Amino acid sequence: MNYQALFEQIKKKKSFLCVGLDSDIKKIPSHLLDSEDPVFEFNKEIVDATAEFTVAYKPNIAFYECRGAQGWNSLEKTVNYIKEKYPEIFLIADAKRGDIGNTSKMYASAFLENMPFDSITVAPYMGEDSVTPFLEYKNKWVILLALTSNKGAFDLQFFQEGEQKLFEKVLEKSQDWGTKENMMYVVGATKAEMLGDIRKIAPDHFLLVPGVGAQGGSLQEVAKYGMNQSCGLLVNSSRGVIFADASENFAKVAGEKAKELQLEMEDLLKEKSVL
Repeated sequence: MNYQALFEQIKKKKSFLCVGLDSDIKKIPSHLLDSEDPVFEFNKEIVDATAEFTVAYKPNIAFYECRGAQGWNSLEKTVNYIKEKYPEIFLIADAKRGDIGNTSKMYASAFLENMPFDSITVAPYMGEDSVTPFLEYKNKWVILLALTSNKGAFDLQFFQEGEQKLFEKVLEKSQDWGTKENMMYVVGATKAEMLGDIRKIAPDHFLLVPGVGAQGGSLQEVAKYGMNQSCGLLVNSSRGVIFADASENFAKVAGEKAKELQLEMEDLLKEKSVL
């Protein structure tokens, strides 16, 4: 999926919502546990209930890897189901990979070639040759960790040499490797006040923004400081949507939560004259 196609989906659905499929088997409704593949059944119902309100899904790979082969099977079934039934939806592998060149090539092949993901989150700490293998796939995206929402972000990301912080260096230098057509950045919603400074360095790139909802980030603040003329935002909500209810009505409630976010996003898109 290219930049314009993603923007068209945002305009069509009046939404920049990304639903995180952090599908912890310990948290899914108990009535699903007797099914052959509880995680896939949970994901399938969540997707069907929320697809009309979202432009992206983001499985967090850790919740699947931890279950070995069974978890990988659930993941593959989930992403294949999404691409077959909702091919317009942007798929993010939240894998946070990043290693030396040959290893990165294998990671890139795993997620961008052997599975139908449109993008993958990548850690930039090892530099250019750990990132560029992911950029070799046409119409696929690298989503580079820039400024995260966890408290440990202050340990390294705000390290300052001269007038430039480390995350600002990452934003600046990485633009030598990719473009707005194949590179996004992760910026935590709990750092919304920093989005204005980030937009000075990366005015046109899409930003994947986790941390809205359960982590305390403000959607209004994110839009205020981070939205550009092409929206330029994918705002993720995970627990606040998928685990909003644990009863047999969990999917219906998830759909309602997604619709609430979509309606709020529609207002913000109109306010910023994107629609």
